Amino acid sequence: METYEEKCRNLHQIMKKLTMRDTAVAFSGGADSSLLLKLAVQLAEENQTKVYAITASTELHPASDIQMAAKIAGEIGAEHEVLYLNELENADISCNPSDRCYRCKKYLFQAMQKAASDRQIDILLEGTNADDLKVYRPGLKALSELGIISPLMEAGMTKQEVRHLAREYGITVADRPASPCLATRFPYGAKLTAEKLKRVEQGEEFLKRFGFYNVRLRDHDDLARIEVDAKDFPLACEKREEIVQYLCRLGFDYVTLDLAGFRSGSMDLHVRKRQ
Repeated sequence: METYEEKCRNLHQIMKKLTMRDTAVAFSGGADSSLLLKLAVQLAEENQTKVYAITASTELHPASDIQMAAKIAGEIGAEHEVLYLNELENADISCNPSDRCYRCKKYLFQAMQKAASDRQIDILLEGTNADDLKVYRPGLKALSELGIISPLMEAGMTKQEVRHLAREYGITVADRPASPCLATRFPYGAKLTAEKLKRVEQGEEFLKRFGFYNVRLRDHDDLARIEVDAKDFPLACEKREEIVQYLCRLGFDYVTLDLAGFRSGSMDLHVRKRQ
């Protein structure tokens, strides 16, 4: 079992080798990709090469995430390009299939590879970490098929270790909660529309104003199921009337608080049971 220090050294060596040539980083603005971009920019400067951060903007990603990505790329000092893509129409995911993550990753990363190729770059890095191998991640297959490189996973860095190293580098989003695409708020098989995605985005942005660290608004047609950490249940109950009124204005008839608490990937439960 490698120590944290050994993993950090491995990651540094991996990134130093990769940045011997111009490199692109698939950049979401989260802790994982921000750490990758920070390392890439520093080591590319030593190697006298260039690094580009590429962010995909689609209906499935909250506008606040794109704004955050631009902000963090600026803090790190990276050249940043945003690709505006119609994922809902072009990735064949309108019925929210159980392999949606695979289809999305394939579509998005092909677009980012093309953007990188337009700059004569054939190396595209992304921020999957070692913990992502322990959960349902069909998108990993797409990354493998496309030859996308995952340095954090290769170095064996866990999410906790990524956050720790990001804090050491002074990255401002080191402790930012994960922000998966909005389609994860819907059951598999549900019809996805731009209007439904926007409703969930607006609902979650409202809930975040109360200070919940982890929060998901799961959309079950006329029922909104709210997931927050168990320690935040009292706050959710305290703000009950405001929450119910706002979500009902968005079109939900029923508003519930999930007593199981926040669970990353809770919509994957039935899929995991079948595996």
